[in-house]
Amino acid sequence: MNPNSNQLHFILIPLLAQGHMIPMIDIAYRLAEQHKVVSLVTTPLNAARNSESIQRAAESGLQIRVIQIPFECRKVGLPEGCENLDIIPSCDLIRNFYKAMHEMQRPLEEKLQKLSPPASCIISDKCISWTSQTAEKFKIPRIVFHGMSCFSLLASHNIKLHNAHLAVASSTEPFSVPGMPYDIQIAKQQLPGSFVALPDLEDIRDQMQEAESSAFGVVVNTFSDLEHQCIDYYKKAINKRVWCTGPVSLCHKETKNKFVRGNKASISDANCLEWLNNIKPRSAIYVCLGSQCRLITSQLIELALGLEASNHPFIWAIKTGDKWTELENWLVESKFEDRVKERGLLIKGWAPQMLILSHPSTRGFLTHCGWNSTIESISCGIPMITWPQFAEQFLNEKQVVEVLKIGVRVGVDIPVRFGDEEKVGALVNRHDITSAVNILMDEGEEAEKRRKRAKRLEEMAKKAVTAGGSSENDLSLLIQDIGNSLYSV
Repeated sequence: MNPNSNQLHFILIPLLAQGHMIPMIDIAYRLAEQHKVVSLVTTPLNAARNSESIQRAAESGLQIRVIQIPFECRKVGLPEGCENLDIIPSCDLIRNFYKAMHEMQRPLEEKLQKLSPPASCIISDKCISWTSQTAEKFKIPRIVFHGMSCFSLLASHNIKLHNAHLAVASSTEPFSVPGMPYDIQIAKQQLPGSFVALPDLEDIRDQMQEAESSAFGVVVNTFSDLEHQCIDYYKKAINKRVWCTGPVSLCHKETKNKFVRGNKASISDANCLEWLNNIKPRSAIYVCLGSQCRLITSQLIELALGLEASNHPFIWAIKTGDKWTELENWLVESKFEDRVKERGLLIKGWAPQMLILSHPSTRGFLTHCGWNSTIESISCGIPMITWPQFAEQFLNEKQVVEVLKIGVRVGVDIPVRFGDEEKVGALVNRHDITSAVNILMDEGEEAEKRRKRAKRLEEMAKKAVTAGGSSENDLSLLIQDIGNSLYSV
C-alpha cells in the first residue's frame, strides 16, 4: 500500500439534486472518519443548503472541505438561482441544467491545480461524464457513484444487455428480468428513465455510458447482507471493482447530526421531537414522497384523506413549490390540520427524515421508493408502503415487497415522469391508501413477520458499518485500492 495513503485527498462531485447530494456527503463523512481529506464540489446555493452538516463535521475534526463553483444559470438559459434539480420549473430545461454543470469543469480544474494535498481520486455521480476527462488530466482514478442498489443496477444492466423489454408488445405487459438471482417481472412502462427515448438528451446519455466504461470502479450505498447475490452478479456483469459501503446514512449517530442532514428543515428539532415523544412507541407512520415529487393536487388531497381515515398517527412531509399554493388553499379551506391536529403533523418543506425514521415512535414509512429513502428505512428497521413514481423506483419496490418482504404496495402501476403529471392524473384513491396503511400498521401475524424481517435487516445494516463489518471492510479496501493505484503510477 502507498506509504503516503494518509494524505489521500478524495474529490467528491455529486449531481446537484438532493437525492444525489445527501449520500455523497455521507460518503464524505465516512472517508473523513478514516482520516482522509475530502473536498466536496458544489455551488453556492447547494453549499448553503448543507452548510450546517459540513460545519458540524469540521467541528468534530473531520477534514471535509467545500469547493464552491459558480453555477452559470444565465449563460445557459436557466432562471437565476436554479442550482438544483428540485428547483427546475420545466423538464425542457434539463439539458440547460447539464450544460451549466459542464461549465463547472474548467473552474474546478483550475482549483484542483492548487490543492494541497493534491487530488488522489474523483468520486463522481454517474451523470457527470466530464469528470472522466478531469480524472485523466490529473492522472487519478475516477470512481462512479450511482445512488442505486445493486439489485436495480443489475436488473437495468441485464435488461439492456438482452433487450428483454423489447420482447413484449405492450408497455403494460410484464416480462421476466434475465440474469437475476430471483424471479422478477416488471412492465416496460415501469423501467427507469434511461429506457425512455429522449432525443434531446441521448448524446448526454451516451457520454455518461462512455465515461462509466472507463471508470476505475463503482461505489454503492448498500451492504453485503442485504443483497450479496446481486452484488456478486453485478461485479461479474460489469467486470469492475464494486465497493459496497452502506448504509452511509448510519455515519450520523447524534440527534443533531440527523436533524441537519440534507436541506434546512422546515420544523425545529425541538418541535419535531416533542411531537414524536408524545406519540406512543411504534405507532406513527411517516409519509414522504421525495424531493422530486410533483404529484398533482388532487392526488395529494386523496393522500391526505386516506391518512385521516386510517386513524393512525402520522407525520407528512409535503414538498412545497410551484403548485404548493393549490394544496395549501385546500388545507385551509377544509380545515384539515385542525381535524387531525391530535394525531397528524404536517411538515411543509424539508423534513429531518433520519431523525424521524430512527425515533422509537415510528412504525412505518410511506415512501416513493427512492433508494436513499429505502435504505434509510431499512437501516432503521422500518417496514414500508411503496408508492414508486419514476427512475428505478419500481425496481426498488420489487426488491422491498417481493425479495426482502418488508413492504406493502399502495397499488400504483403507472409512472409519473417529469412533465407528465397532469396527463397521468391521480392514480391512487383514499381507500387504497387507508387500506395500505392499515395493513402495514396492523397487529396481525403477517404484519408482525414483516416487522421482524425489517428489524433483522436493521441489525445487519448496523453491523455492516462497524469495525469488521462488510461495509467498513469495503471502505478500507477502496482506500487501499486508491493508494495502490497511485503508488503504481
